[in-house]
Amino acid sequence: MKRNIIMNLLGNIIYLIVGCFVTAFSVNYILKPNGLITSGITGLSIIMEKYININYSYIYYFITFFILIVAFLLMGKKEVMKIASVSILYPTILLGMQSIEFKFVENDLLLATIYFSIFYGIGVGMILRRGFSFGGTDTISRILNRKIFPSISVSYIMLVLDGVIIIISGFVFGRNIALYSVISQIIVTKICDYVIVGLGTKLYKLEIISCKHEEIEDYIMFKIGRGITIYNTKGGYTKKEKIQIESVCSPNQSVKIQKFIKETDPEAFVKVLPMISVWGRGSRFININAKE
Repeated sequence: MKRNIIMNLLGNIIYLIVGCFVTAFSVNYILKPNGLITSGITGLSIIMEKYININYSYIYYFITFFILIVAFLLMGKKEVMKIASVSILYPTILLGMQSIEFKFVENDLLLATIYFSIFYGIGVGMILRRGFSFGGTDTISRILNRKIFPSISVSYIMLVLDGVIIIISGFVFGRNIALYSVISQIIVTKICDYVIVGLGTKLYKLEIISCKHEEIEDYIMFKIGRGITIYNTKGGYTKKEKIQIESVCSPNQSVKIQKFIKETDPEAFVKVLPMISVWGRGSRFININAKE
């Protein structure tokens, strides 16, 4: 048992370090040398660097440190622990790698965008796969959802925040750079999904039985932004009445939900089922009224 815990911890550390290195590589040696921009705190830091003439890595440090303080005050110690490791390690590696001058690709913005997206998506996917968080616009979105916009899902708030950063980049660096950023976001999202769950299905159905079902229901609906179905069921061995939650979500969302359940109710029973396709209204669902 102790050996499994140590191996799991070691695996998390390796994933975290390698993921941060790959992500920092893509930013330092592909994104910045080609004058490209991305969304999130990294993109915001690069935009601010242009106006206040301070290295974007230091700006990233300051912004994430500020987010950590706000998250601690408004969301508690548990939330801070999820993002502290990446918030410290990633900008440190980002800054350290800048001492080495290297350009992976140059003089071809489209090629640079594709290469950046692949490396960045792999790095971010590795970090998310182990349940870590960058503490960027995702954390800001959760804070806004909890304190100001409880009726709006975290995913929509995050989409708006990242969209605003990309729009600002269009004014600062030009609309072509902003367009490359949009292309990059699409590729990064796909690559992240592949890293997290492989090349298989892109939708999962979660079937959850837990004594803390109300907390899990709220998390899935209001934090993740996914719908749920609730069933009354009975345990065959205990003969006790129980509540079963069912939800269809993306691979990334599935990882977040499973991590939340692990922290909220380690005794919960969870089934994760791959879905071939889903018809209906929802993200990645097929519109049943769509014309062929």
